[in-house]
Amino acid sequence: MTALTGTRQLVRLILRRDRVLLPIWILLLAVLPASYAGTYAELYPTAAERAAYLAGTASNPSIVALLGPVYGDSVGALTVQRAGLLALIVALVSVLTVVRHTRTEEEAGRRELLGATVLGRYAGLTAALLVTYAANVLLGLLTAAGLAAAGLPGAGSLLFGAGVALTGIAFASVGGLAAQLTESAGGARGIGLGVLGLAFVLRLAGDAGGSGGTGGSAEWLSWLSPLGWAARGRAFADERWWVLLLPLLFSAAVALVAYPVSVRRDLGAGVFPPRLGPASAGRGLAGPFGLAWRLHRGQLLGWTVGFGLLGLVLGGAADAAGDAVQGNRQIAEILARLGGTSALAEAYLGGTLSLTALAAAGYGIQAALRARAEETVGRAEPLLATAVSRTRWLGSHLLFALLGPAVVLAVAGLATGLAYGLSVGDVGRELPRMLGAGLAQVPAVWVLSGLAALLVGWLPRFSGAAWAVLAGCLLLGQLGAVLKLDQWALDVSPFTHTPQVLGGTWTATPLAALTVIAAALLTLALKTFQTRDIPTL
Repeated sequence: MTALTGTRQLVRLILRRDRVLLPIWILLLAVLPASYAGTYAELYPTAAERAAYLAGTASNPSIVALLGPVYGDSVGALTVQRAGLLALIVALVSVLTVVRHTRTEEEAGRRELLGATVLGRYAGLTAALLVTYAANVLLGLLTAAGLAAAGLPGAGSLLFGAGVALTGIAFASVGGLAAQLTESAGGARGIGLGVLGLAFVLRLAGDAGGSGGTGGSAEWLSWLSPLGWAARGRAFADERWWVLLLPLLFSAAVALVAYPVSVRRDLGAGVFPPRLGPASAGRGLAGPFGLAWRLHRGQLLGWTVGFGLLGLVLGGAADAAGDAVQGNRQIAEILARLGGTSALAEAYLGGTLSLTALAAAGYGIQAALRARAEETVGRAEPLLATAVSRTRWLGSHLLFALLGPAVVLAVAGLATGLAYGLSVGDVGRELPRMLGAGLAQVPAVWVLSGLAALLVGWLPRFSGAAWAVLAGCLLLGQLGAVLKLDQWALDVSPFTHTPQVLGGTWTATPLAALTVIAAALLTLALKTFQTRDIPTL
């Protein structure tokens, strides 16, 4: 038996378990850049229009910080900048995928059962990395093929696809190392996401202070971030293929550290010992809601801080976003429809807050599924064997699935209003308006939180399908208009029914309807949870 014995079987097991999730996120993310290319080619057909858009975009540090630098006025160069957040999303998915198939398996006890068979000591980590690496390679190839099919040059398409794939591979290795450092899956995800957050902050600071990639004094910070390397390849400009060596070397170095660590620790343990708590629990842990607060507070704080920073960036970029498209009547009309007003800055803010709501829905789903995670690792059953009722236990987790998104969207709205108000010199007016626009997204988020809760209560084995629903909503929102889908198809997403609060007239009827639907889903979730077996594995 070798150290890699059983790797092939574990790869097959992972592929079987992720046979739905893997294709969804690969196809969804691969389609986005091609759709952006088609949109830019349609909205900016002339070099003069693209140059005007480039001048307005590159001159604003907030837009460059959010999306990244742009290295030319071609359709391809603009597409690369518009898809700047794609690398961040791919990195996030890669970290979570590796942690799910390594540390989560250990925490649930399944890794120990498999280890009792003929299984090499490197097999578990290798299988998780191989599947994630292969998924990123496939994503990169499909992305390159989509851009080439949209009429962009093949060399630039391949370079951009390779850059995105290697970013995902680099952070897959980060996830593999994070899984060795702590004994809990939540801790491993926290370490991985912390590294990702640091990389994003470095990239943001370097791009914002680097004169849009033209060699400013702070651009060196972007070179320290794995999220900044893909853009530095300069696809569709003066291509720098050598930049691809950076994520390759980074990934190899991190993986070479992860492998020896994985065999020098005890199964189920981590490099960092768990912090011992007090001998007796405080009053805050006397009931299920106190325990839920202890479990959810770290995530709530992290999401709140992240949304606050995102709101500051989005609000600071709003005024320049309107100036960037003033000369293009076609895009002005489209943005006005998306934002519900003829004011382009408000249209931009309306559209970006809608995307922010999708991210908040991810937090709501994550909070709802925490109850399922507690069940699968065996911590729910001892609690429910006491006087704690099923309704109180599940309700304590669902409380954060409802209030958490409301808090982070309120913070995002306040931060957006503050930054935009400062840029236009009217904080007193913009702050409450943006707060209201952010809170208007909450009922649609609640619908997805309720759906995740219903899956936990009714079909727990398929609770992960809530992420597929979120991906579908993102796909409909981003590509529905481009693909000219019928209105009934667009209406499947609850976010289609969110009224546009910024400018014009709006009604509270859709908000009330979405709230009623969410309440019905949550009621069904609590009802079905009463009658099923616990745990259901």
